[in-house]
Amino acid sequence: MLPFARVTVVGLGLIGSSIARAVRASMPTVRLTGYDADAEVRETARRIDLADDIADSAGAAVIDADLVILCVPVGAMGTAAASFAEELPAEAIVSDVGSCKASVAAALTEALPGATIVPAHPVAGTEQSGPEAGFATLFRHRWCILTPAADTDPLATERVAEFWRRLGADVETMDAEHHDRVLAITSHLPHLIAYTIVGTASDLEEVTKGEVIKYSAGGFRDFTRIAASDPTMWRDVFLTNREAVLEMLQRFSEDLSALQRAIRWGKGDELFDLFTRTRAVRRSIVEQGQDDAAADFGRSHE
Repeated sequence: MLPFARVTVVGLGLIGSSIARAVRASMPTVRLTGYDADAEVRETARRIDLADDIADSAGAAVIDADLVILCVPVGAMGTAAASFAEELPAEAIVSDVGSCKASVAAALTEALPGATIVPAHPVAGTEQSGPEAGFATLFRHRWCILTPAADTDPLATERVAEFWRRLGADVETMDAEHHDRVLAITSHLPHLIAYTIVGTASDLEEVTKGEVIKYSAGGFRDFTRIAASDPTMWRDVFLTNREAVLEMLQRFSEDLSALQRAIRWGKGDELFDLFTRTRAVRRSIVEQGQDDAAADFGRSHE
């Protein structure tokens, strides 16, 4: 039995459009409705036949839904939820895909008093954006973390968990604050570092007469991929999860200072030990199926 019969996706960018495609691929009998605040995005979604119906208002999109998934930047969650609050069916479950959970849960609870809310975070994505960037297999063999409140109906949580399992994800449940600290180091800080390195390289372009870009090696090229992620989404992530990000950034700064000292004073053994530990981390990520062990990160050399 399907966990939901009528699903509404609010926000049709990379994640929202991937959910729509995955639902159609894995649960073809589900009635799928989409909505985006951008009229051009709605037209694109209609043109590519992304859902059974693309509504022209948030209220119309949710009016008969039994699951509503908010796929908008974390800073816009409350506003997006408020836009359909009056039309939301009493029995509907509301979820989201934001990478910050404590603040999103608070915003949704405030905008939708009395509603059943099961926050979620599929740990998947690319640097692309827009309704045409999505693909049905985005969530396959990736984690989706649910962060329900302590008093959330366990059946509602299980229904959302089963929905994500149907899309191919592995599901984990954890406390929202713990989630935010974990993601601050595994996702948010790496993005912040990537933005900083690429920004520094851009500032140096004049000094190096264009050679930073011209001779970009694999490491810098990988940073540019991360730094190409949606600016609105990541601005909201850093501002919304600021406490956890600042905590991890302070720890990173201390470790970076230690590395700087090791290089300055020629402490080769210290550098070797660090690089050995980090290499082991990479191997464990591959062993757990969270990345591909293909040479050169799977790049084609044809």
